[in-house]
Amino acid sequence: MSGYRTERDSMGELQVPADALYGAQTQRAVENFPVSGLTMPRAFIRALGLIKATAAEVNRDLALLEGELADAIVQAAEAVADGAHDQHFPVDVFQTGSGTSSNMNANEVIARLASQARGAGQVHPNDHVNMGQSSNDVIPTAIHLSAALELRDRLLPSVSHLREVIDRRADELQAVPKTGRTHLMDAMPVTLGQELGAWSSQLTLGAERLADSQKRILELAQGGTAVGTGINAHPEFAARFAARMAERTTLPFRPSRDHFQSLASQDASVELSGQLRVLAVSLMKIANDLRWMNSGPLAGLGEIALPALQPGSSIMPGKVNPVVPESVAMVAAQIMGNDTTIAVAGQSGNFQLNVMLPVIGYNLLQSIELLGSACRLLADQAIAGFTVNAERLDQDLGRNPILVTALNRVVGYEKGAAIAKQAYQQGRPVIDVALELTDLKRAELERLLDPRALTRGGIPE
Repeated sequence: MSGYRTERDSMGELQVPADALYGAQTQRAVENFPVSGLTMPRAFIRALGLIKATAAEVNRDLALLEGELADAIVQAAEAVADGAHDQHFPVDVFQTGSGTSSNMNANEVIARLASQARGAGQVHPNDHVNMGQSSNDVIPTAIHLSAALELRDRLLPSVSHLREVIDRRADELQAVPKTGRTHLMDAMPVTLGQELGAWSSQLTLGAERLADSQKRILELAQGGTAVGTGINAHPEFAARFAARMAERTTLPFRPSRDHFQSLASQDASVELSGQLRVLAVSLMKIANDLRWMNSGPLAGLGEIALPALQPGSSIMPGKVNPVVPESVAMVAAQIMGNDTTIAVAGQSGNFQLNVMLPVIGYNLLQSIELLGSACRLLADQAIAGFTVNAERLDQDLGRNPILVTALNRVVGYEKGAAIAKQAYQQGRPVIDVALELTDLKRAELERLLDPRALTRGGIPE
């Protein structure tokens, strides 16, 4: 066949594209799994490259792999980690549940590159690149490694950036009072700074949860090989591998405390996904608050105006919609769905191996990537630039009958309820109704009902 070459594996011969760096086992996977067109993420391929480079270094140090051969594998694997050959990783996400096809894809690409670099002597994908390893410990390790790196390099900095932007705006708006709302109904006043401060606290706690979950992600399955016993791996391989990976990445990786557990389950990934879901819930809350505050501008709350980024309608001229909060809310929904997938997949640990590893890795990394992008989008395109409609805020505060809560200690709950009810019915400021229904003077009422003072809480004096 023109444009193809013949490759062989343990099952026989088949045709592989002539320019492909991979070999027969990858080609079989391409033909066997024409499912979605989705391939493993860049972060996962990076992790595979780092694993193969680190394993080669360890096997060289243990005198199991000849030095020149190991160096060729390391060089080829690092090129894979750097993204130089991503087009040669075509295997569908929905493949064999162990991820064997992705592991062999990496082994074959790295073996071919290393063989080309040496110029003499074939580098074997199984005997050399996969030495002391199994797909059953490589793929769980790749999931943990890629997730840990993406948390450090992408998500946690993005959460920090969003929190910093929120904190800056909260400081600017700390003294701007507005009507608080519970059940979407008028409540006692808060400041915009207090409202945004709650968002910041959600993100702080979210980052703390992620950091705590990362402790388990830093445990690596590598060294467990096929079933957790470490068959065909040097007794020192697991500890040396984790130490070398920690040195390579500057993250405190360590060998799993129980390799049987690390192969049979994906509990750490399920835990991390749950914390990603919590962060998604926080972003959904923030996005929906912004949508409500921006609603209108005439028939809604109209408290703020988000930056106008694009026309909002193909038929209604002049309409501008809160497109960034909507985008972020959809991201949050996706993460919640990913978490369900990961939870179901996490249950698929049958005896000594979980058999839904690729879909766990794919969804976990997608969640991290999407959340990182969404945090920066929300920070830079919505929160940093919204303006405040101070006149609308003051107008709504002046007509808020719930301010009467501050009079409870003076006039009692029942009298307060009567004042609020009449103010609602007549559409009048509560202070005017309180003047009629109590013996309090206007100066005293103004002091007791001062919205700015009420945002400080405590007992009105």
